[in-house]
Amino acid sequence: MGTAGKTITCQAAIAWEKNSISIEEVQVEPPKAGEVRIKMVSSGICGSDDHVLKGELPMNFPLIPGHEGAGIVETVGDGVSSVKPGDKVLTLIVPQCRECDACLHSKGNFCDKQDVLPCSGTMLDGTCRFSCKGQKVYHSFRTSTFTEYTVVPEIAVVKIDDAAPMDKVCLIGCGVPTGYGAAVNSAKVTPGSTCVVFGLGGVGSAVVLGCKASGASRIIGVDINEKKFPWARALGVTDCLNPKKLKKPVHEVVMEMTGVGADFAFEVIGHTETMLAAWNSCNYSYGVCLIIGLAPLDSQLCLEASKIVSGKTLKGVCLGDYKTRDCIPQLVTDYLQNKINIDPLITHQLPFDKLHKALELYHTGKTVRCVLLF
Repeated sequence: MGTAGKTITCQAAIAWEKNSISIEEVQVEPPKAGEVRIKMVSSGICGSDDHVLKGELPMNFPLIPGHEGAGIVETVGDGVSSVKPGDKVLTLIVPQCRECDACLHSKGNFCDKQDVLPCSGTMLDGTCRFSCKGQKVYHSFRTSTFTEYTVVPEIAVVKIDDAAPMDKVCLIGCGVPTGYGAAVNSAKVTPGSTCVVFGLGGVGSAVVLGCKASGASRIIGVDINEKKFPWARALGVTDCLNPKKLKKPVHEVVMEMTGVGADFAFEVIGHTETMLAAWNSCNYSYGVCLIIGLAPLDSQLCLEASKIVSGKTLKGVCLGDYKTRDCIPQLVTDYLQNKINIDPLITHQLPFDKLHKALELYHTGKTVRCVLLF
């Protein structure tokens, strides 16, 4: 019997409160108008999910986390025209409504309709599509990919090439465009330049790929977890620094190594301390510092005003400045055509019921990106 129009019972990971997650049986309602129900195939574990689980973002509990997902459309609600049942799709943490100021502007991509900071945890009509044990369960970033089935707004899903390997391309829903795009699209890293990357996890590693693809001659990687250094070097990092083992602040070491500071600095951690270190690692006159990491909402970044007028640039970056529904499918095609190789970013793949093992790998720094398979 078909499932269209019916509530589906399946397995999902529910965060009942901060730092508490378990796999439960949940009910997933049919999609309403403008919505899509997806059978998930894979989902990456991203740092933003960890922020959610730790309660560092103002989201409602209980919720189903996850946003970096690949799946197959099961059913669509009324009015949905961009995808149909059977399509391979990616979920999008940053939607594209194609109507708001950000979507209509040539340089904007932070869609006004996403309402994720703070996130209500509901769909666009203010209600939820998940329930467990008679209790409503909230959405995370309106995607919630740690579940066998999910429901998302049409503006937060995009059709991809039928040839896409679904156990891998989930990374192109978030981590790859966020990091790779920051280098090639936002910063437009130049050939022969020097780059420094603060944070060598999944997104930072994607930044490294973008810097290397752009022809950077020197890529300095900064991380306190030296287990990541061999992976980083394999991707193109030329120098690795552990701030905890340096005798002076890391930005001073970068200045000494480069003589004049980095052309491009990328902060991919989300701490104000590392944001300042990245800023202070840049060349005074023409350096560009790009902030990618998501800091806690109540944090403030304080800069020395006298050092701003020298000419260097501080730029915030959301998902590599890509307009998601327009650009993400092309990144998948680029991967299929061997123009981008994301495979080295995936160091582990685990079945969904091994979620706690996957989270352990993430928290202990033993993985670049771990992908859950459904």
